[in-house]
Amino acid sequence: MPNYRRAWYPGGTYFFTVNLLERKGNDMLVRNIDVLRRIVRSVKQRHPFKIHAWVVLPDHLHCIIELPGGDMDFSKRWRLIKMEFSKSLPRNERLSSVRKRRGERGIWQRRYWEHLINDEADYRAHMDYVHLNPLKHGLVTRVSDWPYSTFHGWVERGVYPADWAGGCEGILGYLD
Repeated sequence: MPNYRRAWYPGGTYFFTVNLLERKGNDMLVRNIDVLRRIVRSVKQRHPFKIHAWVVLPDHLHCIIELPGGDMDFSKRWRLIKMEFSKSLPRNERLSSVRKRRGERGIWQRRYWEHLINDEADYRAHMDYVHLNPLKHGLVTRVSDWPYSTFHGWVERGVYPADWAGGCEGILGYLD
């Protein structure tokens, strides 16, 4: 059995990648964006965290969140978000025999990728990664064209220019 090691740091700032189980050709997250937003708001209200960056793509999402001081239980938040999102959808997904036996849904991958942000350079790199992701996946030709991203709020605050990473020219090496 794998030995998963999580970086537990009270009040930490973390980068996450969370994937749907069936990724190929699946646009479930953007089709149900209002449901996902409502659930994230609800979980955030009950178990506070600060959102620094968030992008929702058709089949996965990336985000940077900060936990309150003394709190390091990001796994509870993801468990609730994934569970409540799954419960809000009709039961029509394909299920493996293992998932059937365990009474699980076939919507999310069981695990997620988490990274504890180490310093300001790490933070900036992950902020850029989150916001560049729709461009990286060929969903848009300009970062500003993707509607399901905190990029727009950061433009309003003057952190990113509206035309930041406007096209693939000059950044392809960065995305590899």
